[in-house]
Amino acid sequence: MTSISTATAGWLALRAPADDEARSAELAHDLARLLGNAPAPVLLHDLGAGTGSMTRWLAPRLPGPQRWVLRDGDADIVEHLDLRAVADAMGHPIEADIVVEHLASLPSDAFHGAAAVTASALLDVITEAEATHVVAACVAAGTPALFSLSVAGSVRVRPSDRYDEIEHAIESAFNDHQRRDASGRRMLGPDAVAVVGSLFADAGWNVRTAATPWRLARRDTALIDEWLDGWIGAAVEQRPELARDAAAYRERRIAQAAEGRLRVTVSHEDLLAWPPR
Repeated sequence: MTSISTATAGWLALRAPADDEARSAELAHDLARLLGNAPAPVLLHDLGAGTGSMTRWLAPRLPGPQRWVLRDGDADIVEHLDLRAVADAMGHPIEADIVVEHLASLPSDAFHGAAAVTASALLDVITEAEATHVVAACVAAGTPALFSLSVAGSVRVRPSDRYDEIEHAIESAFNDHQRRDASGRRMLGPDAVAVVGSLFADAGWNVRTAATPWRLARRDTALIDEWLDGWIGAAVEQRPELARDAAAYRERRIAQAAEGRLRVTVSHEDLLAWPPR
């Protein structure tokens, strides 16, 4: 995949429990049914695989035996892949190959013979052209796709207090940052699921989506702290005039998190697309 993510192995490990709790088990079950007649081994491609979190979560929910092709443009991040304990729904270990490849280099027939394509936290950081390329490859191969945890743009932080107005400004600026033009690449940001869903629908495919929010509380203090820093930092990068108010907002919210009083809901969406029967 294209090397556009600033994610580190540490960040991916920190967010993994929240990711796993949020992902749509219902859409995963639907995908498993679609794979019911897939020839063995079941071949799956995971795009932007990172440290393998999607494979670790999804493989036990799908029939086997399974062979995964894990694709990522970041050679350093895939060094942290760990699938040693991963098994399919029957308890059989999976097989896995790693492909270090930029999204622009993804062959149009990359998914030939695959039973499914997956990705996690990817769609919002790619462009419409890149999304079109991925959808076209899925359609050409007739391969169902499950895309998990795309940022949807809405954040709710409780308790409510006097900083609600600046919170709304931060949310708006963050969403603009997600859609920004970065080195000539305009990312989809919170429009990702709508755009990709439309691309599949235009091809005559079936599309289902599910809300998959993070729901963070006392047990997630470390993740809340890191998420707040990233959320606020991106907003201030987009709108520097927010810096002073955003700093005061951050200080208050971090204190509430340390006291175990903060509750955060960060919206995401999952998308499942499959060809017509």
